[in-house]
Amino acid sequence: MSQSEATISTGTLSLPENQDSQRSASPAPTLIQGTEPGASQDEAMFVHAQSYEDLTGEEEGAVPGSPGVEGAVESSSMEQISEDFSKLSTKLSSSDQETQNSEVRTDLGRRESIRSTGQEENEEGGLRALEAWYNHQKHVFVLSEAGKPIYSRYHSEEALSSISGVMMALVSFLETEKNAIRSIHADAYKVVFVRRSPLVLVSVSHTRQSEQEIAQELLYVYYQILSLLTGTQLHHLFQQRPSYDLRRLLSGSERITDSLLDLMDIDPSFLLGAVRCLPIVSGARDASSSCLQQAKAKSLVFSILMSRNQLISLVRRKEHYLHHIDLHLLFNLVTSSSSFKEGEAWTPVCLPKFNSSGFFHAHISYLSHDPELCLLLISTDREDFFTVSDCKRRIVERMEKRGCWGSLREALRSPFYSVAQVDIPELRHFLYKSKSSGLFTCPAMDVPYDTDEERRRLLALYQYLHSKAHCSSHHLTTIYHMGTNENILTWVTDAFELYVCFSPLATKSIATTGVSRLLRWIRKEEDRLFILSSPTY
Repeated sequence: MSQSEATISTGTLSLPENQDSQRSASPAPTLIQGTEPGASQDEAMFVHAQSYEDLTGEEEGAVPGSPGVEGAVESSSMEQISEDFSKLSTKLSSSDQETQNSEVRTDLGRRESIRSTGQEENEEGGLRALEAWYNHQKHVFVLSEAGKPIYSRYHSEEALSSISGVMMALVSFLETEKNAIRSIHADAYKVVFVRRSPLVLVSVSHTRQSEQEIAQELLYVYYQILSLLTGTQLHHLFQQRPSYDLRRLLSGSERITDSLLDLMDIDPSFLLGAVRCLPIVSGARDASSSCLQQAKAKSLVFSILMSRNQLISLVRRKEHYLHHIDLHLLFNLVTSSSSFKEGEAWTPVCLPKFNSSGFFHAHISYLSHDPELCLLLISTDREDFFTVSDCKRRIVERMEKRGCWGSLREALRSPFYSVAQVDIPELRHFLYKSKSSGLFTCPAMDVPYDTDEERRRLLALYQYLHSKAHCSSHHLTTIYHMGTNENILTWVTDAFELYVCFSPLATKSIATTGVSRLLRWIRKEEDRLFILSSPTY
């Protein structure tokens, strides 16, 4: 089957007119936010964007492709920077030839002088490492506005030095033009850069992601840096010393940023701008939330029970809402280090979307009843460790009294449900996001997506369709993508987003019928798949 795409008339996905639109089993396209499957039945627990465009339309600048951004640069400047990035892409795309040339130069050098076997092995190892660095699909760099390198995703100083001149030209261009986000297409590469003073973030990639999606990933890296320093400290450092070398202050934290970027390559949470919940019976979730709710302290603002990047329960102080980006950063902090499993940790952390000017203090502990069950207690008082630790003790005691552990262990044994449970012909996988709650659900990636390569390929296809649906110049509410390996139906409404993967044998008729059945199934299972209430202290 040849690969093709088509828009589907929204009416083909509509329900009969007598279908209840308040909490209907299978929502119609005109369903308002707050009544879709997975919508919170009271107030939402997150401050979250209602649309993808809100996520990328940050206060400091618009996204690539937005009106007034691309046209703001004079053609001569654009030609110059395009030429610079063509040089960069040439370096990346010709890595094999460079490696061969390097080997020739190495051979000539060996003829001129006698070198030890150890030196030869080091050179060969360096060449292999350099070639591997060039062959990565996506590179991420962080620099200061003065051109000082701060972070490189794959930590290759040799490779970074070979393109530092282009990076310096980039920084100079940004400083002159005062642009927030720019993108350049050079050969098969997209180069996207985001300026968040005093930092410049750059991605060089050859993926199917849109400039908007790549820019959003760069913003995550920016927020990750803020979570370690606070925005106030970052700006103060560079106001005092514009050429400050931030690597000294961030030394040792590279693995956290590495982990975040690796996670964004495989976890659709970041693509959807949403949080995934651990599937668990609603009674057990409610009981866990109640235990968190009752163990309160004056300094506590958030109590979070999680497992492997999935949310189990969240309790917040009244009038305080957590942004999903902050929760993603907390999840990444916890999962990027095994040291948190050794005991109770007390660490400063900035929640940049909540308050970028100061630190909270996070009490992090894995509960002894299950090695994958982690409790985060977020406090405003850095001197309140023992009080917060006592809250943890009371939570554990209450959970024991209420018999929560059995249900939690059962849920943790099967943290991802199978698509076979949905029982829809030709259905292979799906992503469903409730916009009003900021939560999403998806099954495990089973056969044929049971290898890393196939999982990444499917996620890349989701990213491609996501970018098509959210294109700033023409929004598409429905897309039916037909390929040789699978067919995917994309459906974006004001209330939800849905990406449904079928076998390549599925017709449009089978797909639309399957989507209707899928939405009914999600409605039926919503109290297990989502958090439908937002408890407060």
